[in-house]
Amino acid sequence: MDAGTAPADDLDVPTGGGLARWVAIGVGIVLLGFVGILFTRESGEDTPSFAVQGEPVPAVAGSTLDGGTYDIVDDRGRWVVVNFFATWCAPCREEHPELVAFDEAHAAAGDATVVSVVYDDRDEAIRTFFERNGGDWPVLVGETAPIAIDFGVTGVPESYLVSPEGRIVAKFAGGVTAAELDAAIAEASNPSTTLAAT
Repeated sequence: MDAGTAPADDLDVPTGGGLARWVAIGVGIVLLGFVGILFTRESGEDTPSFAVQGEPVPAVAGSTLDGGTYDIVDDRGRWVVVNFFATWCAPCREEHPELVAFDEAHAAAGDATVVSVVYDDRDEAIRTFFERNGGDWPVLVGETAPIAIDFGVTGVPESYLVSPEGRIVAKFAGGVTAAELDAAIAEASNPSTTLAAT
């Protein structure tokens, strides 16, 4: 032992190995507690309700880029395309003109609309993007992560077509065209096609 260095026992402090062991035990106890909570808690309203075709649409509500608010419930009676996007996402930028075309084609009749849900992006970038590329529909900003979680979004772009009754009728991952959206509306609107598919 070096001169001037007292044994760890004499200083009453744990050695490096002993301290690490106690920290590991503490972390293990905490993790076991979390696992126990997850496995013993009952399903409730706080459990995400992933968007499933044929099921009611999860809540889509919040603050919009223009300073207003949006709630998908207010769009009952018409088709809604819920589009998850980000300005840094190349496929999102490629699909955007298709969403603009779809929205403009349905604007006069008012039978369909688009709502964008921002996915991990900055308000300034989003505002600039819409100013340059068009798109006159609500854009949800701020705390949108819970919406993405409820839909089970795994990446952007993802779009969900919601019926006038408020049910998910189609999901599009990786981009969608106006023609695909119109085809999905036509298919979901035709009872014989729906019955044949089931």
